[in-house]
Amino acid sequence: MSSQAMRMAPISAAQPSAPAASADTSERVYTARLHTSLEAVKPLWLEWQANGICTAHQHYAWAEGIATRLMPKSAELLVVEVSDAATGEPKMLVPLMRRRAYRHYVVEWLSCGVCDYSAPLLADASPWTRQGAEAAWAAVCSVLPPVDRIHIAGIPQQVFGVANPLALLSATRDSIQVTSGLVLHGDPEGLIKRICRPSFAKDFRKHCRRFEQLGGLSLVEADTPALTEELFGTLLELRLKRFRELARFDLLTRQSAVDFYLNAALQGLSDGSVRLFGLRVGQAWLASMLVLARKGTLHGILLAIDKDAVANVSPGLTTIGKLMMWGRERGFDYFDLSVGGQGYKEHIGAANSVLSEICEPMTLRGWGANAAILYRSRAERYVRLRPRLLKAVQSVARGLRRLKD
Repeated sequence: MSSQAMRMAPISAAQPSAPAASADTSERVYTARLHTSLEAVKPLWLEWQANGICTAHQHYAWAEGIATRLMPKSAELLVVEVSDAATGEPKMLVPLMRRRAYRHYVVEWLSCGVCDYSAPLLADASPWTRQGAEAAWAAVCSVLPPVDRIHIAGIPQQVFGVANPLALLSATRDSIQVTSGLVLHGDPEGLIKRICRPSFAKDFRKHCRRFEQLGGLSLVEADTPALTEELFGTLLELRLKRFRELARFDLLTRQSAVDFYLNAALQGLSDGSVRLFGLRVGQAWLASMLVLARKGTLHGILLAIDKDAVANVSPGLTTIGKLMMWGRERGFDYFDLSVGGQGYKEHIGAANSVLSEICEPMTLRGWGANAAILYRSRAERYVRLRPRLLKAVQSVARGLRRLKD
């Protein structure tokens, strides 16, 4: 495909594709239909959210918030509905967006920085083969508008025990991103000692005792709009202060992201899909954490702490420990610590898994952009594997950000 494919083309509300054949044992053929609004697929989306395979990051309200509050005004929403050509039965929804990057167009996941994981919504738990996934993906690509490259990050291998079709594609490769979490099992009281590293369990007990001595320790869930706004205000204040000290960028410096997360927390009061917690010692908030909840899994999304409140104790680790116990009391069996290889996750005892990505050039310009991205990823991986070099690079980056401020 030449770079002429970059030209903008009008997109109708729904465009059907020609059937794309697969070579799997069932010889399935798929067709795809392109939608440019969430409303067009809302009934199907909500049905699969309730009875199909859907991650917490693909919850309809979450996706709607991204489309209305975070997606660039110049970007285009692309939701692809994939169906079985023989029966016409819908099988998959793939939420994407097309945006203008540096001198080219790219199709990405509908994420805008607030989705840890990329996985399509599936009608049911039927297994996918590599051949079937390839055929479904070919159908998806056949209805996309002209684009220079496709870049989808944060692809997990499975979703609730079902193979993620995106992870089965030949175009998919391992990324530098890792995710980590812990399996929750047994009684809540002995949970930390049972599932975490002994060093963390010891620190957790010490921190809890110290906080109790200072006026009582409690983990509070926001259950009213007023408390939600108070705890979110605390989260925002503590997080921005912390990231300024570290000279690191945080998405919450953008008002659109602040509005997105606060709205999600307020909406979550009705169904528990988004929950906000605060760690309180006496009457003072020392930490606040936003989590997503779905099918037995708690996903830690945003954590903010007052690290200077009490010397030699960690409000953040205490909050995570208390949340795991809270979750286990209510039947949750997995605590997701989100994306990133931070040292505290290893200290807790979390198990890591590598996420995959698709970096697929469609034109010569897309190939050039892809080459730059791959070069940057290799350089970043090289640095991350060398702790001294990583520390030096981070120090220089912090210095440059302070100069910029």
